[in-house]
Amino acid sequence: MPALNLSPAKANRSMPPRHLADLTLAQRREAVAELGEPAFRANQLSHHYFARQVTDVAAMTDLPAAARERFADALFPRLLTSVKEADCDNGTTRKTLWRLHDGSLVESVLMGYPDRATVCVSSQAGCGMACPFCATGQAGLTRNMSTAEIVEQIVSAARVADEVQLGRLSHVVFMGMGEPLANYSRVVAALRRITSPAPEGLGLSARHITVSTVGLVPAIRRLTDEDLSVTLAVSLHAPDDELRDELVPINNRWKVAEVLDAAWHYAKRTGRRVSIEYAMIRDVNDQPWRADLLGRLLKGKLAHVNLIPLNPTPGSRWDASAKPVEREFVARLRDAGIPTTVRDTRGQEIDGACGQLAASQQLAEPQGGTEELAHAQRGESRKVAL
Repeated sequence: MPALNLSPAKANRSMPPRHLADLTLAQRREAVAELGEPAFRANQLSHHYFARQVTDVAAMTDLPAAARERFADALFPRLLTSVKEADCDNGTTRKTLWRLHDGSLVESVLMGYPDRATVCVSSQAGCGMACPFCATGQAGLTRNMSTAEIVEQIVSAARVADEVQLGRLSHVVFMGMGEPLANYSRVVAALRRITSPAPEGLGLSARHITVSTVGLVPAIRRLTDEDLSVTLAVSLHAPDDELRDELVPINNRWKVAEVLDAAWHYAKRTGRRVSIEYAMIRDVNDQPWRADLLGRLLKGKLAHVNLIPLNPTPGSRWDASAKPVEREFVARLRDAGIPTTVRDTRGQEIDGACGQLAASQQLAEPQGGTEELAHAQRGESRKVAL
């Protein structure tokens, strides 16, 4: 069994300084008061940041000039620096590689659709789940991201979506680098920031936010009690414990039945349909009997299956299922009464699709040096029926 790293090594931890997005509105008011400014300035700062996606305090011209520098130093440290950007799908899929303040690298992917714009964000630098078919999981975990580092990806995506005319950002998927529920408190705080109405946050609908997990059962049960009602996506990938122990090593701790029981409890409490994510891997988990078993496990439950053709990653021995095999898998699930879609993954050309994490490529800098690039994306894409 691959070693699981649920917590980054202490030596690698270097959380960023406090940012406005780390704080609740009440805490922002306290912070502003500590700087000798009236508390209502917190509302102004919050409006600029969340409603207008302005991150440069110097551009907040309705604030006193003398106060802007103090606000910039105390509440707006630079958290993300764009290292590399790439796009495909005629500019509607845009991937950004970010360097964090300590040199850690993460990615986010912005996707434009006819009816919405969606961003897929990272919640950790690296991942400790060790799933063998995912390059990010093989790279290991560096550290958790802060609440503000997560929120900054979303605020940036909202600004870019408007600038390049992809439409208003309305959907967020926590399917980038990392296991969101392994960074539980900061991810939940980020969810509250982006779902709270202005000036507290971005005011996005919880129904348009998806949080993915490989199956951290205690964290799923905690999330059930948060009254957030976001969509829960469970990365199942196998209906039987024998295979899932190999594909998703955390299954050695919490078995399929325990994971699904927690998921059904979440669905019952929130009324939200659970998304069962299932990567189709050739001759590994795509047998007809596994489709039948999955159908029996999900029958009568508030769930749908999202099949994901495995995307190529450098040096991987894994490959996507053949299309006829995929079609039979879909047919068997639908015959069992299970709503099933197939993800038509976008962004393969820029290593921005589900599971495409090149982990540590080298990119020459203008000075002749190199820097490691972590291709950290497991992005959302449109779903198509077969």
